[in-house]
Amino acid sequence: MHTGLLIAQIVIGILVTLIILIQEKGSGLGEAIGGTGANYQTVKRGAEKALARTTIVMVALFLGLSLAINFL
Repeated sequence: MHTGLLIAQIVIGILVTLIILIQEKGSGLGEAIGGTGANYQTVKRGAEKALARTTIVMVALFLGLSLAINFL
């Protein structure tokens, strides 16, 4: 069981990394601090919104797996 959790954590970690790299550059905190934009209020739509939600879910799974591995 421990080995299965470790493998799942590695796979989810790789997926989180790929999802973050796929997301649009120039959005988020960097833009608010002084990046490219004069437009500070942006609304995520379509694929961008789906990627943002997928990132949140995957990070939550990664955190849950990390805690499960720690306490087993």
